[in-house]
Amino acid sequence: QVQLVESGGGLVQPGGSLRLSCAASGIILDYYTIGWFRQAPGKEREGVSCISGHRSYADSVKGRFTISRDSAKNTVYLQMNRLKPEDTAVYYCAAESGISTCSNGMEYWGKGTLVTVSS
Repeated sequence: QVQLVESGGGLVQPGGSLRLSCAASGIILDYYTIGWFRQAPGKEREGVSCISGHRSYADSVKGRFTISRDSAKNTVYLQMNRLKPEDTAVYYCAAESGISTCSNGMEYWGKGTLVTVSS
């Protein structure tokens, strides 16, 4: 059974940092394309970052967020720096086998972790 479990969300002040984790069981993330998505209240889910053979970022987070893998821990991270109130959302990770593009149709999804950026 495949599971993706996000963690690391919480309340942070504007300008602060958080590191989200996406831990997998049942699959080896090295063989998957992994995406981070977010959904803010009243808004559609949007892609934040994607890692396959290369890394990509939404324009709104470029230069502030960094996606990375730890093969030994079978975990993908999203380091979020200089957070803004508009980054407030539930953050999800998703996985698709092989080299792929990140989209809302990815094969496996976690249940999300809430990030709130507020003073």
